[in-house]
Amino acid sequence: MKLSELFPQKRVLSFEVFPPKRTSPIGTVYHALSALQGLNPDFISVTYGASGGAGTSDTLNIASSIKKDYMVESVAHLPCISLTKGNVLELLEQFRRNGIENILALRGDLPPDREPCRDFTYASDLISFIKEQGNFHILAACYPEGHPESKSIVDDIRHLKTKVEAGADHLISQLFFGNDIFHAYREKLDLAGISVPLEAGIMPVVNKKQIERMVSLCHVHLPKKFIRMMERFEHNPIAMRDAGIAYAVEQIIDLVAQGVDGIHLYTMNNPYVAGRICEATASIIRN
Repeated sequence: MKLSELFPQKRVLSFEVFPPKRTSPIGTVYHALSALQGLNPDFISVTYGASGGAGTSDTLNIASSIKKDYMVESVAHLPCISLTKGNVLELLEQFRRNGIENILALRGDLPPDREPCRDFTYASDLISFIKEQGNFHILAACYPEGHPESKSIVDDIRHLKTKVEAGADHLISQLFFGNDIFHAYREKLDLAGISVPLEAGIMPVVNKKQIERMVSLCHVHLPKKFIRMMERFEHNPIAMRDAGIAYAVEQIIDLVAQGVDGIHLYTMNNPYVAGRICEATASIIRN
């Protein structure tokens, strides 16, 4: 099923999982999926694995299993910076054979040991190419605080509009911790004429190391109340976990009250945390 069929009917709840690192058993993600399935998500997306063929294979196999074995719609992430058009054509055919109809088209980050391919410079190039090749529902990423490489939020939204004009059907935001940032971003998208469904990306932070990594990678702003929470509970792992869950729940309640199209939960393959959040918000999200 293409995800475009979902949004006219209801507010969407979705999860992200990732293939385990090479040092971890592949079964760990399937254990997580067994638990996540019971939370009744509308779809589960699978990030692109470690660079190279093995990572591609893991993403394909997990996305296929989500749909066939767990009976949940799946989305395969597809970063293009190190792929040729031939690579993408082959992957699209594999997606078709496995019943995967939804793709999150990304530029991606270049591994330090590889040269970029020149077939796709931007995610919008990949989106146009996929649109030409077949009948897929195409998702794209967006950045409420602007992409780290953008000159400004105005420049970033200009690039986002290019993605939508190229054929993106649906947007998922990068994580954020200040809902005021997201609400202001939605207003800017409305002014820019971007009207495709937008899911808010929520990441529950359960330890200090996790948030330090996210700030480094994603350059997200931390509100004062979030910083105070982290400082108060960082040395008590259980309290920090529970505070992070409560913070995510508070974000979701406000987002739903403001009419968000959907919630995309970055689960970090942690079904316990996702379950706690869903238990607290199930009637709210589906309201």
